[in-house]
Amino acid sequence: MLRKTACATALLAFLAAPALAQDTSPASSAPVEKPASPELAACKSTAMAALTAREPEIKDIFIDEDGLTIAVAETKVETTPITRILMGEAYLKTDKSDKPRRFLCLIGEKGKVLLTFFTQR
Repeated sequence: MLRKTACATALLAFLAAPALAQDTSPASSAPVEKPASPELAACKSTAMAALTAREPEIKDIFIDEDGLTIAVAETKVETTPITRILMGEAYLKTDKSDKPRRFLCLIGEKGKVLLTFFTQR
């Protein structure tokens, strides 16, 4: 029970953070590989907008689709419904390095991305 409360509290803290505006214009004319699922595409585009606003050296995000878990959820954090949870390995492509990271994305009603989160290794 304590573990559920701690997880819910952590997720609420992330959900309460201000959202960054998403730029839907293409960053370059280079061909972009399309993710297999619309959920993954939404998570990736939202994450790119948020990450490049803070770290412009990030050029792309590669998410390992073979190891990706997409879980159907019927839960809430406080009053915010969570419908999908995506978890897997991601690589943030920069000019300097390609460090593997864990990736988490929460999707709410109408496919809205509520949270994208990358761990450092």
